[in-house]
Amino acid sequence: MNRVLIVEDETRIAAFVEKGLRANGFTPTVVGDGISGLGHAMSGEFDLVVLDVGLPGMDGFTVLRRLRQARSQLPVIILTARDSVTDTVAALEGGADDYMPKPFKFDELLARIRLRLRSDRTPEVTMLQHGPVGLDLRTRRASVDGRTVDLSAREFALAEIFWRNPGQVLSREQLLSHVWGYDFDPGSNVVDVYVGYLRRKLGADLIETVRGMGYRLSASTP
Repeated sequence: MNRVLIVEDETRIAAFVEKGLRANGFTPTVVGDGISGLGHAMSGEFDLVVLDVGLPGMDGFTVLRRLRQARSQLPVIILTARDSVTDTVAALEGGADDYMPKPFKFDELLARIRLRLRSDRTPEVTMLQHGPVGLDLRTRRASVDGRTVDLSAREFALAEIFWRNPGQVLSREQLLSHVWGYDFDPGSNVVDVYVGYLRRKLGADLIETVRGMGYRLSASTP
């Protein structure tokens, strides 16, 4: 199980990333300042770091520089509100493996994390299958009984979280956070709308409504 260090002082964003990673089988740890982040990153206990730039105590660029000066090869993904070309170049030339400006969608961050950990001995999952429905994570395409079904990017992302957690009840808040990002509107009915889309395209009985709690992928398949 991959261990990911999240160095982020914005509590809402840190919790959003931590929850998403845990739901996808990672073991995340959160620290909120640069000095603690550097200490954790140097411990040898982590497989990757998601590193914010605007940190108290020591900024992310300094953390990154000291890591690389210590000859650490730990993969680092810079996460920051700064999106200028100058900052991007500074991050990459400073030894970052990737760079993501805020605001961001969790699925994109997840894809970048998986890419940087691809050399890990654990084989990467590329296909999720539940009953007649398959999700190809490489091509982002769905199929029902071998027939390709067109899904939008949001529909596929929503299907993926269900297919990765069969039988688990997922709240609307969890689904909103995972698919629509940390700036979601908790009062929105967009989850219900998109669940309806998936039922029409993939099968009416695949996603069950759990009253007062949310939705889950059915344990039984046609």
